[in-house]
Amino acid sequence: MAETKPNMPYWHVYTDSDGISRQERFTLSNFRFQGVGPDVAPQWNDKQDPAQSGVTFTVLPVGWVGEWHENPKPQWIAVLTGRWFVETMDGYRVEMGPGELMFGEDQNTVPHDGRKGHLSGTVGEEPCTMMVVGLDVTPTVNQPGRFT
Repeated sequence: MAETKPNMPYWHVYTDSDGISRQERFTLSNFRFQGVGPDVAPQWNDKQDPAQSGVTFTVLPVGWVGEWHENPKPQWIAVLTGRWFVETMDGYRVEMGPGELMFGEDQNTVPHDGRKGHLSGTVGEEPCTMMVVGLDVTPTVNQPGRFT
């Protein structure tokens, strides 16, 4: 018997209608209890729309800071080890650690007070390792929580 339908939290870094980057926490909630193949036991899956993608494994060194920049394309980022922060143009800063998930979609921001996109960097005394899945999709504007 299936357990209660799960939710999976993620941070969405997005561009609002004024071109300012923001971030909010949402949950993936479109899970279905099914096997991934005909002979596989059922499990909870939240399938995303098909898209061409590329996977990059990243190691951010201790003290690394990525000055203000936009995500190169809409991308899922999963923290594997260590910690990092993301600060958006609205001044909101979030720190994330192992097992946390973010969808970076701050393309098409408008420069404001020397900021464009987001600022990010490592936190603490160990590198931050991540898996980044960049999607070849058109970024949205002002659609926070688009996967809920």
